[in-house]
Amino acid sequence: MPESPIRKLAPYADMAKLKGHKVYHLNIGQPDIKSPEIAIEAIKNIDLNIIEYGPSAGYESYRKKLALFYTKQNVKVDYEDIMITTGGSEALLFALGSIMDPEDEVIIPEPFYANYSAFAAESSARVVPVISNIESGFTLPTIAEFEKAITPKTKAILICNPNNPTGYLYSESEINQLGELVRKHDLFLVADEVYREFIYDERDKHFSVMNLKGIEQNVIMIDSVSKRYSMCGARIGCMITKNKEVIAASMKFAQARLCPPTIEQIACEAAIDTPQSYFDEVISEYKERRDALISELHKIAGVIVTTPKAAFYCIAQLPINNTDDFAQWLLESYDLDGGTVMLAPAAGFYSTPGVGLNQVRIAYVLKKEDLIRAIQILKEAIQVYNSTKEKL
Repeated sequence: MPESPIRKLAPYADMAKLKGHKVYHLNIGQPDIKSPEIAIEAIKNIDLNIIEYGPSAGYESYRKKLALFYTKQNVKVDYEDIMITTGGSEALLFALGSIMDPEDEVIIPEPFYANYSAFAAESSARVVPVISNIESGFTLPTIAEFEKAITPKTKAILICNPNNPTGYLYSESEINQLGELVRKHDLFLVADEVYREFIYDERDKHFSVMNLKGIEQNVIMIDSVSKRYSMCGARIGCMITKNKEVIAASMKFAQARLCPPTIEQIACEAAIDTPQSYFDEVISEYKERRDALISELHKIAGVIVTTPKAAFYCIAQLPINNTDDFAQWLLESYDLDGGTVMLAPAAGFYSTPGVGLNQVRIAYVLKKEDLIRAIQILKEAIQVYNSTKEKL
């Protein structure tokens, strides 16, 4: 199992805090936005004498309400197409476990969410990367590149749209190209769409893989409440597919873990009634944070970064040879007026060895003032670090 590039430096951050340093967490996508009050109230008002096991696929009332929620977003699904899972992570585990045998291959455009490697490892499957690059803004690799990666062992293509860690939003045209490729080779297209609400320019629209025509049996969508409602700790997600065989196979995994969390499902069912004004405020806040972050990063000599269209991450290329070493040094040996920064080294978001060594993923989930301060610290730290390395 690979280590998480997002969490592996946590012990160093703990030590920095013990020294009295303020650590600005740019490493993890934990929003500081309040969860919807309607969800909090649902938890407070739970009237249960026993917190008992629920159905393995999740409560029917929640699944039916979710189906209506998606239909309003022009994603037409039936509640029987939905399996509630313990977070989007479990949804991906169920999906990969259901469609892949040991040594089968899944093609993923990289950089990709680091835990995809772990999920594939748990299914004894092999990740085959197709590289996108920072120079192009992390657009979808060419279909020719995907074609070259396909072998008799290939079972699926996995994408994250909007993308974590790059913040790229795949266009309808790009999704349709993948759809044609999946049709041609009879593969599965698995799409992690947990950031679908976080799109910052009005001209950009999210196009769900569930809207691809003619390959409904080949499509699996992953979703989660973690980011939509700022409820990461609730650990409720879902797997959606019209393929009944995949649902049946996934049910075996679902039964083995008994059921998704009871109390959290109650909160999430209530959260579906969150007013649009909540999302309007959240999107406005994240857009402001994004713009502040990118503006500050552009002030650092040697940094390469493109403006993310969606989600709340970006990949930044730093004038550093090894960001793993730099990120640890920041926490162990550096502070500016009592403050330091925690980053996620981007090499862990690639499966190709030696790629991304000078890149980091930054999550802009802090308030604007903290983001600006964090990047100011980063700017000074880069100068000190490079100066120290030159002396050595």
